[in-house]
Amino acid sequence: MAITLLAVVIALALGHLAPGLAARLRRFEAYRAWLRWPGPRLPAALYLLLAPGLPVLALGLVQLGLRPLGWGLPSLLLGIAVLFWCWGPRDLDRDVAAVLTAPDETARRAAAARLWPPAGAPADAGACVEAVFRGARRRWFGVLFWFCLLGPAGALLYRLAALAAEDQAEAVPAAAQPLARTLLALLDWPVTQLMLLALAVVGDAVAVTAAWRRPGAFGLQGGLLGAAARASVRTDIAEEVADYTAAGIPAEAALAEVFGPLPELREAMNLIWRILLLWLVVLALFVVAGWVG
Repeated sequence: MAITLLAVVIALALGHLAPGLAARLRRFEAYRAWLRWPGPRLPAALYLLLAPGLPVLALGLVQLGLRPLGWGLPSLLLGIAVLFWCWGPRDLDRDVAAVLTAPDETARRAAAARLWPPAGAPADAGACVEAVFRGARRRWFGVLFWFCLLGPAGALLYRLAALAAEDQAEAVPAAAQPLARTLLALLDWPVTQLMLLALAVVGDAVAVTAAWRRPGAFGLQGGLLGAAARASVRTDIAEEVADYTAAGIPAEAALAEVFGPLPELREAMNLIWRILLLWLVVLALFVVAGWVG
């Protein structure tokens, strides 16, 4: 577990300190060609076993082979490399900053389109909030969860499944596309629940509880994350604005001058950072508990 935490911290630091390197390495054209290789003649289940499954199996064997070697150093280096490659492909905070600092509405809409590929630009502030949380799950938390659970092979499994279901779905045979989306939904389900549990701690527990009570909220396509995110962001902004109005500042002035454009987007990113920090703290506590035990 200590190796896992160290790999996560180093991969995160590398991504922020060397964004150019991350952009050059996080390219998946070879995987697109690999997805076309099995062809449409195979059954959908067998196709998924071969296309995303073979690279994950190969990495898993390497991972097991390195585990007893070099006091864990080869495993650490492999974890850093795989996590660094699977993270993203772009940093979410940079994409959010591009939206917030856009000089005009046209540039802002173009920047917002990068938050939620391939669906296009979110249409309103609420959709932007949902785009940030979905993007965080896809770029950060999904990879992080499966890395913590299964090691480098888990991170690779999540990234390849996401590519096959969304970004590179056109390379997947039509008969296998529904199964690819189902696989990604299954991988996303525990990530969503843990993100919401963290959101209840760092944000609005009432909003998260209300989202959990919605009919079908625990289904694979329940829309649970977006609903809870929107409600939490609204609550947080209302509380902060109330502090300014109590000091005699009108709510409109507080929103325009203190929070800036798209306050919902800014607050959504703040919540994502808090969730990520909480995940890392919990992971560190597991490491400490392992040492104590």
